[in-house]
Amino acid sequence: MTSMPEATDSVPPPRRPVSPSSASSASPSSASSPAWLVVALACAGQFLVVLDVSVVNVALPSIRAELGMGAAGLQWVVNAYAISFAGFMLLGGRAGDLYGRKRMFLVGLALFTVASLAGGLARDDWQLLLARAVQGLGAAVLAPATLTIVTAAVPEGAARARAIATWTAVGAGGGAAGGLVGGVLVDLLSWRWVLLINVPVGAVVLAGALARLTESRAGDGRRLDLPGALLVTAGLATLAYGISRTEAEGWTAAAVLVPLAAGLALIALFLAVEARTAAPLMPLGLLRLRPVASANTAMFLTGSAMFCMWYFMTLYAQNALGYTPLGAGLALMPSSLAIVLGSKLAPRLMRTAGARTVAALGALVAAAGFGWQSTMTADGAYLTAIMLPGVLMMLGAGLSATPLAALATSGAAPGEAGLVSGLVNTSRTMGGSLGLAVLSTVAAARTDGRPTPEALTEGYALAFRTGTGVLLAAAALMLVWLPRRPATGAPVAEASSATEGSRTPVK
Repeated sequence: MTSMPEATDSVPPPRRPVSPSSASSASPSSASSPAWLVVALACAGQFLVVLDVSVVNVALPSIRAELGMGAAGLQWVVNAYAISFAGFMLLGGRAGDLYGRKRMFLVGLALFTVASLAGGLARDDWQLLLARAVQGLGAAVLAPATLTIVTAAVPEGAARARAIATWTAVGAGGGAAGGLVGGVLVDLLSWRWVLLINVPVGAVVLAGALARLTESRAGDGRRLDLPGALLVTAGLATLAYGISRTEAEGWTAAAVLVPLAAGLALIALFLAVEARTAAPLMPLGLLRLRPVASANTAMFLTGSAMFCMWYFMTLYAQNALGYTPLGAGLALMPSSLAIVLGSKLAPRLMRTAGARTVAALGALVAAAGFGWQSTMTADGAYLTAIMLPGVLMMLGAGLSATPLAALATSGAAPGEAGLVSGLVNTSRTMGGSLGLAVLSTVAAARTDGRPTPEALTEGYALAFRTGTGVLLAAAALMLVWLPRRPATGAPVAEASSATEGSRTPVK
């Protein structure tokens, strides 16, 4: 288990005075609990959220066999969760600011746990997909609260950077451990336990959070933008559906063009609503800030490739190389350790090289791993076909995630902390869900319906080559656009006030 940072390790830099309306948010949420315990509980919630993005991957062949789902349906077992997660993330972040981070942590975790139980007991494919979508909604409420609780518990500076690194490492470890955990559960019990295992774990974390977390909120009187959340979620889901249909229909068919156009129209309508509402889900003024806009764009691009790694690697191991679910999980263990190592190394490198350099370095290391993985064959040896390229991919992912999160959230006012934290997770997961739809379509087009290991491997390899190009573009963008280091002031607060102050009622 990684050690938790202590709040006394560094002296925070001077900050602007906090207004009375946000005083409760500025004070540490750990007033009655040690910082390490608060960070531990928040990280446990984040671990569960990210674990369920990847834990079902090794169970997909078993799910297909029992519920009779096709390739497109299996993709939606992953994407129903990811799209709901991404689409409601900003709403979850704002809800935490308004109604309390502890309260939203508890609500999100409870919803996530109940949906996990429903998914584990599902008898039809639609029941499983519905449960996965509700899981994603619970995760969207829970995840922003975890990062906000961490940043509120630890003062700004080196100690907070280490706390964010721990949060990143635990979350990354959840994604990485999904393969192993899923493999063990599928082999020893059944695929249903990849969901049912969340029930006892969620109950324990709920009890700990109820007893040890202290409430904090912004208390600025703004309402939730539910229409905005519904529009962006529907837009993402419709876009992903349209992309997934290209495999069977081609890019020029009406069955593809109509949902693509509808998805783009819904997202355009979302932006129009955000520009006009008095209490936007995502104040568009935030995107004028260089740290916020550049870091979230980089998160989107890197997430679109990284999210797909576990999906394709577990399918490759089982469908092409003949690994069991447990064998596939064990095969990816070095990658799991690499992403944790990268997340823990990043803060040290940031102090000397700067956040921008470390983020770009991470993207380049990951691109090298993706390029290597794209040379896979249907009879590849473990060392060169899975382990070494996987280590490079996930080492790079760990190196880039911490500096990007630090840049995106630096200088956020207490009242905007949940919003900006939610935006970080939204960008990464939104990129991942659309990236999975695109790369799955790319892989399926190359496979062309041939179920042989050789044909499947050709499709997976093309997906990794495409991911290599995306990561190289992301690295170039980081070097050109990202600021060198996180801000220590509160530019996010100033920009947000400039865009909202004249139209948002204050209690």
